[in-house]
Amino acid sequence: MASKKQIIFPIVAIAVAVAIAAILVSQKKPLEVKKLKESIPIVSTLEVEIAPKQLLVNSYGIVQPQFNTELIAQVTGEVVYVSEKFVDGGFVNEGDILIKIDPSDYQADVLEARANVAQAKANLVQEQAQAKVAEEEWKRIKTGTPTALSLRKPQLAQMQAKLDSAKARLQRSQRDLERTIIRAPFDALVEHRRIGLGAYASKGSQLGNVLSSQLAEVRLPVSDKDLQFLSSMGHNAKVKLKAEFAGEVQTWSAQIQRSEGVVDKQSKMTYLVAQVKDPYSLNNTLPPLRFGSYVTAEIEGQNIKQTTEVPSYLVNNNKVAILAADNTLQWQQVEVLREEGRNAVITAGLEQGTKLITSALDYPIAGMKLSESPMNAEDKLASEDSTINVAEVKGQ
Repeated sequence: MASKKQIIFPIVAIAVAVAIAAILVSQKKPLEVKKLKESIPIVSTLEVEIAPKQLLVNSYGIVQPQFNTELIAQVTGEVVYVSEKFVDGGFVNEGDILIKIDPSDYQADVLEARANVAQAKANLVQEQAQAKVAEEEWKRIKTGTPTALSLRKPQLAQMQAKLDSAKARLQRSQRDLERTIIRAPFDALVEHRRIGLGAYASKGSQLGNVLSSQLAEVRLPVSDKDLQFLSSMGHNAKVKLKAEFAGEVQTWSAQIQRSEGVVDKQSKMTYLVAQVKDPYSLNNTLPPLRFGSYVTAEIEGQNIKQTTEVPSYLVNNNKVAILAADNTLQWQQVEVLREEGRNAVITAGLEQGTKLITSALDYPIAGMKLSESPMNAEDKLASEDSTINVAEVKGQ
């Protein structure tokens, strides 16, 4: 049976605990209700700069000569002379003698043809004299009408025909004699020589191949989409060609001369032909633009008076997010002319100094309050300070 002490002790302990708890509760301050602060997103911005822009259309191509001519023998005979310039990679001028074929037989043919012409002339003169005699005889005869045969007109026409034939043979033999000398048809680079000294050239045999060195041409494919950015379909547009030469990237100036006028069936491209004067720099100090080189091209297009370039990712359905004067987000409709790399070229919808929002927002809503990042102001001040410092240095 429990003693009184064992019963009273727990009751006293509980009473003390309840008293302490009551004292603590009475001393506790009521909770303060705090107002939630409005959370305003901080965004970065980019100021719009309006400026004129020269549009460029990029293309590529292979450098080719304007003329690629195969030299063909038009007469037969032994090659008795070959020019020192007529070697692979050699340069020749228009009219230079490249090859001579033995002219002996053709000189003899010319002499024989001249003799035949002289004989035909003599026969014609004799026949003309006989015809005149016949005509005089018929004048003394008072009766009858002379026939063409009695006046020797057929014989006279025959002698005239023989003279004409002899002259034609003389011209042909003289032309064959001239063809024993093969000359450069234009200023050229010798691509291949296919015959040597002492070889026998037959009619129609290939003697060599020459490439025009005055002008080079590059066929530049342009899509229909890019043609709209060229004035007059690119005719007479200036072109900047780039290629690697001796380990360095070099540039050459060219000009569009024509369009091939058809759309390629496979690539669906229109080919514009650019020409380069003096590609091998025979009259200047520029590096040579060698035939067969692969080049990239920048074709000058239209001049747009007012444009701005912004990162393409900022444009969504022809709209951009801007920070309005009251620090709210607004969607601005814009006109995108084209995309160049990572940028979009905008021609309408934005004004100078407009602030584009460049930060990513989870739920962008028109009219939502925003706060501009202080970094934009700091960057602007730093840029102005840098400009001032440069100006001061120049002034000193």
